[in-house]
Amino acid sequence: MEPPVEQPLPPSPDAASRSRVIRAACAVIGTVALVLAVIGLVIPVLPTTPFLLLAAACYARASERMYTWLIGQRALGPIITEWRASRSLPPGVKTRALIVVAVTFAVSIVLVDALVLRAMLVVTGVVLAVFLGRIPTRA
Repeated sequence: MEPPVEQPLPPSPDAASRSRVIRAACAVIGTVALVLAVIGLVIPVLPTTPFLLLAAACYARASERMYTWLIGQRALGPIITEWRASRSLPPGVKTRALIVVAVTFAVSIVLVDALVLRAMLVVTGVVLAVFLGRIPTRA
């Protein structure tokens, strides 16, 4: 007598719905990030690239169609493809980003009265500056 062969379990109905829920959540988060990235194109204090990369990552998980559409955008697609190809920043971008971080955080620290908020802003600004400083620059 042969041992019984285990049959794979069929996917549970809630696994498919979780997948749809996760894809929908990624689509929503990606759209919010994309809106913030587009606003960042006109408002110099709001960074464009991190929100754009977040949107691309979310769209890649949500829908191939949405991701392909985003990559195909003339103004936004090259930023994503350059980051994916080199994982580095163009010359001068890191310097400008660090200046914007320093100025905006310094102004925020001066305008805030609460010592706890000032401390949080200092820590956040330092962490952000260290993160930006660690990203390589293309030659």
